Amino acid sequence: MLQVQDISFGYNNQDTISNLSFELESGKNLAILGESGCGKSTLLKLLYGMYDLKSGVIFFDQKPILGPKFKLLPGDDFSKYLAQDFGLMPYSTVAENVGSFLSNMFPEKKQGRIDELLEMVEMIDYKHIKPQFLSGGQQQRVALAKVLAQKPQLLLLDEPFSQIDAFRKNVLRRNLFHYLNQKNISCIIATHDCSDALSFTDETIILKDGKVVAKGISKALYQNPPNYYCASLFGEVNEIAEKYLGISESEKKQLVYASQLKVTTESLLKVEVLFSYYRGNVYLIKAKYSGGIIFFEHHSELNRNMICFLALQEK
Repeated sequence: MLQVQDISFGYNNQDTISNLSFELESGKNLAILGESGCGKSTLLKLLYGMYDLKSGVIFFDQKPILGPKFKLLPGDDFSKYLAQDFGLMPYSTVAENVGSFLSNMFPEKKQGRIDELLEMVEMIDYKHIKPQFLSGGQQQRVALAKVLAQKPQLLLLDEPFSQIDAFRKNVLRRNLFHYLNQKNISCIIATHDCSDALSFTDETIILKDGKVVAKGISKALYQNPPNYYCASLFGEVNEIAEKYLGISESEKKQLVYASQLKVTTESLLKVEVLFSYYRGNVYLIKAKYSGGIIFFEHHSELNRNMICFLALQEK
């Protein structure tokens, strides 16, 4: 189990991470969500022991994770960290990179391990190619295989799919998290993509200005976001007064995702269409009403200046 107890850290006088605490059970996956600059990458580096804490402690299976004041090199045998710069050796082959820290005593076993991981990230056909000739997305997949090669108990991933195209990303995510579950590897992924959190992690922590503003089961956070900032990380969201939704006559605002609204024959929420954005399976409609700008989803394009009425989708 990973235990993070009241940690704080700052590069200068201002804290980048402030009084942060959480626990992660063995074999569980955790997403760290938040806007750019909120402290996601810094938190992963602290968990890997790259920086010294200002205060607080971090333990993994009751072993302290220590910074450079106590250790010459960051990291431990039980954890591996994949940064956004990948850390590959450009003049060694893909296979040599993945197997760089594996023992040479059993070459057939080593080669089998390399092939297994390259198959998982769909890079087996490039095993004899040097990373300098690969695209950024291909390098990212090789780097992922490399950090998994040593069978870590805790895997720290910083935006691991940022340079991978949508098709490959979806396949890779499914392959990766299936592999992690099979091997009972704990994973913490810093990401801006809500799909990483909702589809593949057990829990999510949402950061803002280095502080935890929400944490819990990923699905529960999506369904019941505590504020607009948290909801906005999961998709297009509106703040709508209850009087427009027929809940009450109050001006109290409710958080409503665009996908939760539907066009109806008549309601208290009358809107004028401004623009339709095609998203493949649906259109995202931007409209205005007496309360401001609103977004909702519709199965077809709506003409500009069209007047329509909206209501909440039935659960």
